[in-house]
Amino acid sequence: MVGVGRSHPNILITGTPGTGKTSLCRRLATVTKMKHVNIGAVALENNFYEGEDSTLECKILDEDKVLSHIEDTVKRGNNVVDYHGSDFFDEDWFDIVFCLRTEIEILAKRLEEREYSDVKIKNNIESEIFQVLLEEARESYDPEIVYELPSNNLADVDSNVARIQSWIQSWYADNGGTEPER
Repeated sequence: MVGVGRSHPNILITGTPGTGKTSLCRRLATVTKMKHVNIGAVALENNFYEGEDSTLECKILDEDKVLSHIEDTVKRGNNVVDYHGSDFFDEDWFDIVFCLRTEIEILAKRLEEREYSDVKIKNNIESEIFQVLLEEARESYDPEIVYELPSNNLADVDSNVARIQSWIQSWYADNGGTEPER
């Protein structure tokens, strides 16, 4: 068991930008009463940046500041953490990691709707094609706790919510904890 000492699990949802991490996490937080920790929002609200990447037109996350800021929350458990990267979190923070995967044509359309630059779209599409974030998760955590989930449409979201809810129920059954009231 990864979450030794916690009475509630922690889940990491990762994947290429545009795969639906935040949408899934919001739904999960609503139906499970877990806290949604959106790392992008935490960084923005607290200005946790080291600089800016002019090529990809994005800010560079100050990982140490983010980790310090969320550490106590994560150690208490009952969190669903949302971020595209996974390699800078402490390995023992998460009981399971889900990497969302989206078909390339669908992902490209989502990124275009966000008005990403051509360079940024190309970078993210290549990341999805080469499974960069899935491999990062598998290298950063025990591969037995890393799963990939399809995220192409609302039916996938519903299915993913149900699968993750089932996993949460199993976690509580296996670890003797009690799920928060819904």
